[in-house]
Amino acid sequence: MAGKPLTRADGRAAKSGSALEAPAREPAAAIIIARSIEEDIVLGRRLPRERLIEQDLCDLFQTHRGDVRLALFELEKKGLVERIPNRGAMVRGLTPQEVKEIYAVREELEVMAVRIIPFPVSAQDIERLEELQRQHAAAVTAGELLTVFYSNLSFHQALFGLCGNASLIETIDLLAQKVYGIRFYANAFPESLDRARLDHLDMIKALRGSRRDDLIALTRRHLKPSPEAYIKAYERRFGKTESIPGN
Repeated sequence: MAGKPLTRADGRAAKSGSALEAPAREPAAAIIIARSIEEDIVLGRRLPRERLIEQDLCDLFQTHRGDVRLALFELEKKGLVERIPNRGAMVRGLTPQEVKEIYAVREELEVMAVRIIPFPVSAQDIERLEELQRQHAAAVTAGELLTVFYSNLSFHQALFGLCGNASLIETIDLLAQKVYGIRFYANAFPESLDRARLDHLDMIKALRGSRRDDLIALTRRHLKPSPEAYIKAYERRFGKTESIPGN
């Protein structure tokens, strides 16, 4: 299996986007399976609390359980998948309370990052953010939601990376991973995508003008649509008081 891309049972590549080469003597199959499931979660093709049955995944990717289990283990480490005793693996379904708690911490950490960005920001860093913003805007216009997701991620990694605090940057990334699966709910609405695009432009303007207070306000505002959309969808599906078994 090493040396060529893993394919789904229908013969198509098991992932979308840029081609992922399977290097020799590396767990390429598990990497591709994990990447494909992650993209399905990000795009809303696999919903919160949806079961991930090992045999079904073996059939889908034409591989064996060892590769599937390794892929699910990697997704569990990222916080995208959880294992429930006697039920197996499923897409992690955060409760509204968990979402609120994660986003409360994210907001404080991301505000901390933009608060310590050294001003003025270099022209090179501004140009990098502008290029990432153009990629995101083009994806929004084209309706390419997977590219929207990853270009948005790259924009914010570059933005928070300007703070220079490696531990803070790592923690922001880890918390962002935990809520990959809820981003789809806001991205499903064109007005949310356009608002995100405009926010990126305003963030760049604030950086260029060394307007820290504006950047902090934009950072707080930018986080609101995803949890709000997810919580509304969750409560429509599961009710307002139901909690996830095992949590």
